[in-house]
Amino acid sequence: MTVRERAKAAELTAAGHPAEASTVALKRRRYQAQGVMGLAVHRPVRKKPAFGAVDDKIVAAMRQAVAEAVDASTRRARSSSGGGEVLRQTPEGRAVKLPSERTLYRLLAKLTDGTHTFGSAVTRRSRAHGAIGPFGEREVFAPGEIMQIDSTPLDVLVLLDSGVTGKVDLTGMIDVATRTLTAAVLRPTTKSVDASVLLARTVTPEPMRPGWADALAMSRSVLPHRRLLQLDERLAHAAARPVIVPETIVCDHGKVFVSRNFQSSCRFLQIEFQPTHKGSPFGKGHIEKMPGSVATLFAQFVAGYTGRSTDHRGRQPQRR
Repeated sequence: MTVRERAKAAELTAAGHPAEASTVALKRRRYQAQGVMGLAVHRPVRKKPAFGAVDDKIVAAMRQAVAEAVDASTRRARSSSGGGEVLRQTPEGRAVKLPSERTLYRLLAKLTDGTHTFGSAVTRRSRAHGAIGPFGEREVFAPGEIMQIDSTPLDVLVLLDSGVTGKVDLTGMIDVATRTLTAAVLRPTTKSVDASVLLARTVTPEPMRPGWADALAMSRSVLPHRRLLQLDERLAHAAARPVIVPETIVCDHGKVFVSRNFQSSCRFLQIEFQPTHKGSPFGKGHIEKMPGSVATLFAQFVAGYTGRSTDHRGRQPQRR
């Protein structure tokens, strides 16, 4: 056996894999005793600390400071020095010696990776308070199976009934299966009754208005007008907007949608009311995309357009 071990060591060395006869003998004995698992590397794994030689109390204090900065405004100096402030609040923490400022910044970079602590406050709150788990949108196959509703300020200044220039809120509902914007409501301040009105407009035909072109009539569209006319005579003079009765309405936790008024309207029409997880706008991504589409395809061509933020706003848009 010793001769064979020496021969195998020489063979491995000649093939470009240097090996000693004692190593071959050790591997043989482990294989005989433990099988294939005996050939695994048995060196002890040295675990390096994730944060080097920094005290665990400092790491815990920095984590607490980062957590407290989730709902605050974005401030880098506050987050970097927050760990020291947390330590000074306890007698045990005062005895801990803080490392250098450069070490604290390196530690802060590791703890804030992917948290957007120094980025967008909206994204930071969404990441911190959003749903944790494999949540997503359900597949939809039929019109009305899932419809999404949301409200957002419109980036256009209008002249209100009082004669004052101000902004209005756009509340809309979209059908996920057909991507149809079934109804929309413009109000200076959206209230729960406006959401109920929006729901009523979704389930009723839209009549043609004076001045509209005949091409906008339902009779001129690709919708099955004759077959629908047998079900509801109001469709005779209706516009080319499909009437979709929702089965499920997905919304956020805004006061307008979680109000007793809107939920009563849903129960009256036997519609399932399904709010998304808090801080999870991806739960209703289709309606979240709608305000951006309205801004780029319509609002920017209207007089009084203010831009999406003050950084994009022109000078005195109310005069336009």
